[in-house]
Formats: sequence, structure tokens, C-alpha cells
Amino acid sequence: MSLIPALRRMFAPEPARPADPVVVHVPVPTDGRAALEPDIPRGLTVAAGYAWRLGFIGLGIVGLFLVLAYFSQITVPVALAVLLTAMLHPLVSLLRRWGWPPALVSVLALLLLILVVGGLLTFVGTQVAAEWPALLEQSREGFQALVAWLGTLPFGIDQARLNEWIAQGTAWLQTKSSAIAGAAASVGGAFGNFFAGLATALVATFFFAYQGRRIFSGSLGVLMPRHYREPVDRAAQRGWTSLVAYMRSAVIVAAVDAAGVALAALLLNVPLVAALFALTFFLSFIPIVGATVAGAVAVVLALVSHGWVTALIMLGAVILVMQLESTFLQPLVMGKAVDLHPLAVLLGLTAGAVISGILGALLAIPILAFGVAFVRELRTPAEVPAT
Repeated sequence: MSLIPALRRMFAPEPARPADPVVVHVPVPTDGRAALEPDIPRGLTVAAGYAWRLGFIGLGIVGLFLVLAYFSQITVPVALAVLLTAMLHPLVSLLRRWGWPPALVSVLALLLLILVVGGLLTFVGTQVAAEWPALLEQSREGFQALVAWLGTLPFGIDQARLNEWIAQGTAWLQTKSSAIAGAAASVGGAFGNFFAGLATALVATFFFAYQGRRIFSGSLGVLMPRHYREPVDRAAQRGWTSLVAYMRSAVIVAAVDAAGVALAALLLNVPLVAALFALTFFLSFIPIVGATVAGAVAVVLALVSHGWVTALIMLGAVILVMQLESTFLQPLVMGKAVDLHPLAVLLGLTAGAVISGILGALLAIPILAFGVAFVRELRTPAEVPAT
């Protein structure tokens, strides 16, 4: 009986062996992403990378701003000197092409700037001094007319009530005399710092107009690695071209704004026409805000001197001038030299005003114009004429 099972085992076919499993070799990244991706989405990993990089860039910008603010007595005059140099650049380039010595060209351009600004301010001062007594008399009469008109309203505001308010205001000012004296002293110190900074800006303007290219090339050679110097230099030239175009267009726009406001004041027989021209011209270099302030001063002068009807006409003239500037003059003058979207201008002005007040609003658009042209040249290099 034991022989039969043995024979069966001898002649029975062997059972099929199971096939070897197929092994798929998946390349594993050496940076450890394979261990994280099953738990952390790829998009979140990329977003985290952008976040910490942008955070470090933001910290660098804040640190740079704090350093510049700490040395503001140096950095602000130098920034103003760069703007003045950009404003004088067309004249300097023209005289150099005529073969004039660079040092003489720089001196003449700076003297011309000082003579124009100083002469304009002197003329305005003499006009204000000549018309000030009449303006005070007109202001007194206008105030009395305003008091009489307020007396006709059902609010109970009469001369006695106004005198009481004036007396209360005078008493409050007397209690704050020490604080007012301290504020006056600080204002005097600020004026001293202003004139010191102005002198620094004028001296820096001379050297920038005389040897600006040499100064920039030397600074670039010290601060930049060798393989980055050429693209950065090319981008800086593109930014400088945009900045010069912006300053040239800003001068033209400011002159047209001032002429329009002064012409309206002249036709309406508003006093201090030359002062309005100078004020509008200087304030127009602060986009949007400066022209608004100058227009408000013109309307107030019209109201004081000729009443509310003339003031409304003056207000309409100011609005018309500003609309013509924003819709026609600025696009025509600036063209493609300063390719900035109006929204970028508005946001840049707001950011500059929030960061540094009036000075920030003054410097925001030139910095934005230079920066946009600089970055565009780095991304898409183009042929830039040497300046």
C-alpha cells in the first residue's frame, strides 16, 4: 500500500512556481521632498519658499529705509541733488556737445538754476510786500461781511458770540505760551537744517553734473561683483534716461499749470498773480497734492478779494487747468519715456506720503520711474544711448 503513493508522487507534475514580483524603481529626490509631499502639498511648499524669501527682502527694505532715515541730513540732500541734476541734464548735455569744458558747464547750469529760483522768489516777495496792506484791508472787509451773513442764519451766531470765541481762543493760546515757544524754537532749528541741507544739495548737484558718470562707475566697481557690473550699468542708464524725461516733463507741466492758474487770476483781477504763479509752479512738482494746495490758495484769495462768485469762477478755472493737465498734457509730454500706469502713480504717491509725508510724495514718482525702467532693462535688455 505504501508503494502506490510513492509512485504517484514520482510521476505527478511539479506545481507552478509563483512569478517574481515586479519591482519599479522610483527615483527619490535627494532634497527630501519625497518624504514631505505625501503630507504637505506641493503648492504649500512653494508658497512657503516664496514667503520666507519675500520676508527677507521686506526686512532688507525696512533696514535700508531705517539707515537712510537715520542719515537723513545726508541722504535727503543727495536725493534732491540727483533730481536737480536730472533737471539740468538737457542743458548740461547741450553745452557739452558744443565743446564747453565740463566744469564750466556745471557751474553755469547751477548758477542759472539759482538765479531763476532766487529771482522768482525775490519778485514774489516784493509783490507780496506791495499788496499786503490792501489784502489785509480786503480780508477785514470780507470777514465783516461773513460775520454779517452768519448773523442772518438761524444758528444764533452774531458778533458777540464770535468775540466770545475769539477771547476763549486767545486765553487758550496764552496758557500754551511755553509750548508755542518751544515749537517756534524747533521750527527755527528746522529752518537752519533746511538751509544746511540746501547748501549740501547744491554742492552735490555741481559734482553730479560735473563728474556724475565717473562717480557712479567708481561706486559700481566697489559695490558690485565684476560679472554684474555691465547689466547693472546698462539698467542704471535706462533708469537715468527715464528720470531725466520725468523731470523735463515735470518742469513743463508745472509751468503750464502755473501759467493757467495765473492767467485765470489775472482775468478775474485776483491779487498776487505772480505769487500764485510761483506757488503753483513749485507745488506742482508734488503730483496731485501740490496742484490741489495751490488751487485752494488761489480760490481763497479770490474769495477774500472779490467774494464767493469770483471764488467759484476761480475754482472752475483751477479744475479745468488740472483736468487738461491730467488728460492731455501729461500723456502728451511724458509719452513712452516714463511708462507708468495712473494707478501706479496714485499708489506710489500714497505710499510715499504715508512713509515720509511731503518729502515722500515728492520723491515717490521719480524713484518709481527710475526703478521701473531699471527692472525692465534687466529683464528685457534694449539699446540705451550713452548719457
